Amino acid sequence: MKNDERLQGRRTLLRGGFALVGLAVTAACTSANGSGGPAKPSPAAGAAGAPAKRPMKPSAYRLEPMTGYGPQRAAPARPPVRKAPILQMSGGSRSMVLTFDDGPDPNYTPQVLDILRSHHVKAMFFVCGEMAKDNPDLLRRMIDEGHTIGNHTWSHPELPRMTRRKIRDEIESTVDAVDKAIGETPRWFRAPYGAWNRDVFELGSEYGMEPLAWTVDTLDWSEPGTSSIVRRVIEGAAPGVVVLSHDAGGNRSQTVAALRRYLPELLSSGYKLGVPTRATV
Repeated sequence: MKNDERLQGRRTLLRGGFALVGLAVTAACTSANGSGGPAKPSPAAGAAGAPAKRPMKPSAYRLEPMTGYGPQRAAPARPPVRKAPILQMSGGSRSMVLTFDDGPDPNYTPQVLDILRSHHVKAMFFVCGEMAKDNPDLLRRMIDEGHTIGNHTWSHPELPRMTRRKIRDEIESTVDAVDKAIGETPRWFRAPYGAWNRDVFELGSEYGMEPLAWTVDTLDWSEPGTSSIVRRVIEGAAPGVVVLSHDAGGNRSQTVAALRRYLPELLSSGYKLGVPTRATV
């Protein structure tokens, strides 16, 4: 008899507990739906109405090619819009900058890079996008060896004769080609033929690039002779000077031969040849 009474008491307690649980579930559903009706199952819920699982955070590396997850490159800082290109650089009382335009060329650019490497000298290469697209390995070598890559438009046109939209296309296409090859965008821009206008300055700034011209023109594009190129560089040498040469766009064997001659002479005179740190304006 006592056992029956105890069993009956336990059943009563269990029924009461189940009733309380049911009230709690009903209250939760009412709060979620804003009504007294049953909760509507999530579209992702299982067939039995089980609550949907919280979506997992996608893997940054596994999904990066498809969804864009993963580390994002910060946009380059926008420099001021200048009214004239930079002509010389600061970096020391005996510093100079060597620049090479129009490449990269699979024949002459490697020769230029070999000479620079043999003397532990860094330079700037203002590349054309159509050349960069076909020679990305040379761009990667430039970066690996400590050189700086600048934007020299896609096809080397005379920009002031073009519409703003076409100028943008020339600049942006080269930005993309360089970014695809080395994973970063250029920070310097040089207008072909040294032809600038307001649109060029504004668009260069928009893409995070400073406009760089030159102080000494070797005129190597005209193939004046190796000695003539050497003479122009040596006579024009001075603190902050930016030297213009070309590693593509024609026969550049004189450019290569001249570099082999004047580079040791500049170094023995105490000049430091490297990439720019900041502009002198």
